[in-house]
Amino acid sequence: MEKVQINNNLSIPMPVVLVGTKHDEKINFMTVGWVTRVNSVPPIIGIGINKAHLTNANIRATGKFSINFPDTKLIPKTDYCGIVSGHKKDKSNVFETFYGSLDVPMIKDCPITLECELVNTIELPSNTFFIGEIKGVWSEQSVMNGNKLNFDLSDLLILTMPDNQYRAMTKPIAKAWNGANKELTH
Repeated sequence: MEKVQINNNLSIPMPVVLVGTKHDEKINFMTVGWVTRVNSVPPIIGIGINKAHLTNANIRATGKFSINFPDTKLIPKTDYCGIVSGHKKDKSNVFETFYGSLDVPMIKDCPITLECELVNTIELPSNTFFIGEIKGVWSEQSVMNGNKLNFDLSDLLILTMPDNQYRAMTKPIAKAWNGANKELTH
């Protein structure tokens, strides 16, 4: 199949998360699409935040943040937190919150939440890539089988760009890294 060159600023499908911070007792949540796991032991995750956002300043000031995975029921509130600036509007009452060991706000209505401690930052031209060690993982029992997450039971969001669409995580279609295509590796 023939390939055509397209815009270099293409983004890939990404999980949608709400990053929670608290500074000077002010809670803030921001919708973020740039999030990725960067290490497994210890568990480390990275998020890209524009330097102009309050969330960026809050993480720098406190060294901690939460990552909250919303489901499709939270699209209106998730979108609100992505278009309303914490510099201009108090978003502390958008969600009911709870706290773990790091005293960082996490969202009760999100099926999965992480509390993270900042371990490194990478300065990029317009964003800061914050790298945080996951210090606590919290989940609703409704998205678990025993003590493991079952993503088939969740309805988490994915963001695609440049079309700016929220999408629901779809059903699994194949097991990864199980040797199903061994004949291709010989």
